[in-house]
Order: sequence, then structure tokens, then C-alpha cells
Amino acid sequence: MKNEDDSHLDGLAIGHYVVGGIAAFFACMPLIHMGIGIAVLSGIEMADDTGQPAPMWFGWLFFLIGLFAFLFGQAISVAIIFSGRFLKRRKHYMFSFVIACIACAFMPFGTVLGVLTIIVLSRKSVKSLYGLS
Repeated sequence: MKNEDDSHLDGLAIGHYVVGGIAAFFACMPLIHMGIGIAVLSGIEMADDTGQPAPMWFGWLFFLIGLFAFLFGQAISVAIIFSGRFLKRRKHYMFSFVIACIACAFMPFGTVLGVLTIIVLSRKSVKSLYGLS
């Protein structure tokens, strides 16, 4: 049974690397918001129907929301990649379990990866690989 568990954990580790990379790519989308915010702040004409330029708070709002979304997405991506590394090394069981739960929110690939990781990590034989009872 250990050989099967090892192959499952190794496959999940690869899946975490792939999903983490995909998530890192899509987490770059908020850079568009940041670009719009910078454009407004730098004075590029973005007039509304009345011909008035966009207010400065609008630029700051776009920039800060984009920055937060970008940093949050990259942090989740890095956590997923680290979880894959920890699965490969059979360390930090609870970290990988929590990240698997969080990954379930990112459909469709994260959901599949998260559910499969939770199923495999819940096995008693896998817990023994981590030194848990």
C-alpha cells in the first residue's frame, strides 16, 4: 500500500506545480486594473460623457484593488507550489491539507486537485508516511 500512496503523493505534487503555475499566470490579470489606475493618475485623458477627466480617487481605487488582487493571487499560487514541494518531501501535512481546501475554490483545476489531495491525505496509510498516527 505504501508504494501506491507514494505514487499518488508524487502525482499530486506534480499537479500542485502545474495548478500553481496556471494560477500564477491568471493572477497577473489584475495588472490591467493597475495599468488603468496608473493611466488615470498620470493624467492620460479618460473623460466621461460630460468631458470631465476622471477623478484621482478613481485612479487610486483601480490601482489599489488591482495591486491587492495581484498580490493575493500570487501568494495563493506560491502557496500551492510550496504545497506540492511539501507533498513530494512528505512534510508539513497540515499546510498541504489547508492549501488543498483553499484550492477547491479555484474551479475547475483547483477543485479537482484540492478534492483529490484531501482524499489522499485523509488516508491512514498516508498519515503514517508523514509520521502522524
